[in-house]
Amino acid sequence: MNKPSDKPNSSFQGRSLLASIRARDEARPTVMEVILAYPGFHIMVVFHPVASFLWRYNLRALARFWAYVGRFVTGIEIHPAAKIGRNFFIDHGTGVVIGETAIIGDECRIYHGVTLGGRGGPSVPDGDAALPNVNGTDSSLRANGATPSPRRHPHIGCHVTIGAGAQVLGPITVEDHAKIGAGAVVTKDVPCGATAIGNPANIVKRPTDGECPYGLPEGETPDPLAARIAALEACITPSAPRAKSKKA
Repeated sequence: MNKPSDKPNSSFQGRSLLASIRARDEARPTVMEVILAYPGFHIMVVFHPVASFLWRYNLRALARFWAYVGRFVTGIEIHPAAKIGRNFFIDHGTGVVIGETAIIGDECRIYHGVTLGGRGGPSVPDGDAALPNVNGTDSSLRANGATPSPRRHPHIGCHVTIGAGAQVLGPITVEDHAKIGAGAVVTKDVPCGATAIGNPANIVKRPTDGECPYGLPEGETPDPLAARIAALEACITPSAPRAKSKKA
């Protein structure tokens, strides 16, 4: 899985995100539309970079407060310790929750109602090799005497799309170019380039690179559960005439 970019947040990052949103949003918004009316742009340019900076220097209460202000303004809750790569596009945005130990790679897109959360079970220890260094977060924490938290939340690769209402839970890995369909509940790793849909999520397709609206493949969406039920019915149906003949 590719590591998120380690370039620091800057005005260039804001311009890059602005251009990325305009290119990737099917509505093709103007520059002023994105600046004035896109909460995903506001949270990633105004709120999360400042909260992340405060957290890195162990000003935890101020970091959490600024993240809280960002949630009040945008409806998006991102923990200050979450590590996020370049051009992260939160489409619509309301109800998005991203946990403390989550890592998100470059060029990802998620929709409203997505949770990158924990499952409440045992945490997974995180070594240096497993934690990409985004914006210098880990080194700054250690320099200030803090220890990174054990991993409880997902690691998302680069160029990943997560559809509206999807719940990605636990210390799992969603690899590069994967798609997670709207409403999916994902508690297991998703391979590179795969599409996961349903509750619980099933791998249904390995598409080519590129974004899918709401993380769903084009055309008819396969239903693995319906296919299994149909297969069981096909096995049961031939035995029905025999049962009737025995009763006769």
